[in-house]
Amino acid sequence: MYLRCLDDWDGVYVAREKENNYGIVELNVVLKSDQNITGIEDAQRQLAKCVLFRGLNAHDRDSLLARTRTRTFSDGECIFQMGSPGTTLMAVLTGSVSISVTSPEGKQLVLATLEAGDIFGEIAVLDGRERTADATAVGRCSLAVLERRDILAFLTQQPLIWLPLVEVLCDRLRHADELLGEIALFQVPTRLAKTLIRVAKSKAKLQTPDSASMQVRLSQQELANLVGATRESVNKCLAGWQRAGIIHIDGRSINIKDQASLMRLAELGSK
Repeated sequence: MYLRCLDDWDGVYVAREKENNYGIVELNVVLKSDQNITGIEDAQRQLAKCVLFRGLNAHDRDSLLARTRTRTFSDGECIFQMGSPGTTLMAVLTGSVSISVTSPEGKQLVLATLEAGDIFGEIAVLDGRERTADATAVGRCSLAVLERRDILAFLTQQPLIWLPLVEVLCDRLRHADELLGEIALFQVPTRLAKTLIRVAKSKAKLQTPDSASMQVRLSQQELANLVGATRESVNKCLAGWQRAGIIHIDGRSINIKDQASLMRLAELGSK
């Protein structure tokens, strides 16, 4: 296991400490070019798992992945803004990406939070127009980037890739319809309960109300952005649910203690 990078010599070599099997720290010197090659290969392996490329044979997939480049963003860094040119398709390799829209008054609505293996930026890439939302790094994240010209040329040569791309677009449209419906039809408590369950299940991959406790690690402002409400209204709901023993709040963590009750709250406004 590498412990830390010690030095950068003329931008060519990197000295790194490495602990061997006997617990002895050794000094390794590696070429920066070797590091870059390894990073690109890791990125390509991750990207090969992406829904867009799973159905391709190895030769076709590798020919497209060879055109990818990687970029790393810090927590809160803007990846692109609504209205900017849409010249690239991106896939999340590590970390998370928030897709959101913001009103002129500064109110933000989070449309989706993307994890490793998810792609984004596909709408502007396909129609050649501007970005339809903002994309922001949530924590440190690494992205694989494909240029529009390479994607369009590949789609022309490999029509089979259209099907998974259409599936991604349909999933995004369904989610957008669901989100708009919730905001238009349900009160904040119902929307918040639905959001907590949805986020917790996506993280924990739990499907039943009788399984182990689920956890959501989001600030109250981040939850408000997901729900389309104010932080104050979210705080009021959470405080009441904590008193009722449905959840337990510990800093940024919300532990769902009574999933069945929370699901009933989510369904209450749906009937």
